[in-house]
Amino acid sequence: MSFNLSYWYKDVVKEDTLFSYQGVMTDTKISDILDSIEDIFDNKEEERKIVKRIYNISVETLQNLYHHSDNFDIIEKGGIETVSNTVFILKEVEGGKYQIITGNFVKKNNIRILKERIDQLNFLNKNEVKALYKLILNNEEFSNKGGGGLGIIDLVKRTGQSLDYNFYYFNEEYIFFSLRIAI
Repeated sequence: MSFNLSYWYKDVVKEDTLFSYQGVMTDTKISDILDSIEDIFDNKEEERKIVKRIYNISVETLQNLYHHSDNFDIIEKGGIETVSNTVFILKEVEGGKYQIITGNFVKKNNIRILKERIDQLNFLNKNEVKALYKLILNNEEFSNKGGGGLGIIDLVKRTGQSLDYNFYYFNEEYIFFSLRIAI
């Protein structure tokens, strides 16, 4: 059975959700989401340091969704539909903590590299993550999507915690990748 984004989304978005978005990620949508997050925290009494961390992590995750989501066509009754759904969810969880959950479709052939990268980062201690970040930053090599692989490293560096992720089978070519970040 293949993954159903609508069911997954409804299951994840609960009462503790402060903000959620499902759809196509654009430059304008990123700005709108960040404005909404600012508005949410303007009305909450939260430490400035925590709000800044949430905002910075939101920027990084939204940029990752924008740059690394794969769009594809599926044949539905009545024609071809382009699928380019991304998901961004901000939650307030137990103990005054926060969580950002993102999701996007990626090509199956990219999964091994992504999994290895996250597993490697989850294994490193704080100093090793910082050293890897500096090494890649100073290497000045960039991918075909404009980054040097710093995005996911920056998330681990900023949170100081392991990243929780899942891959959900969609079809022969695509997988839905979900990432949970504790703040």
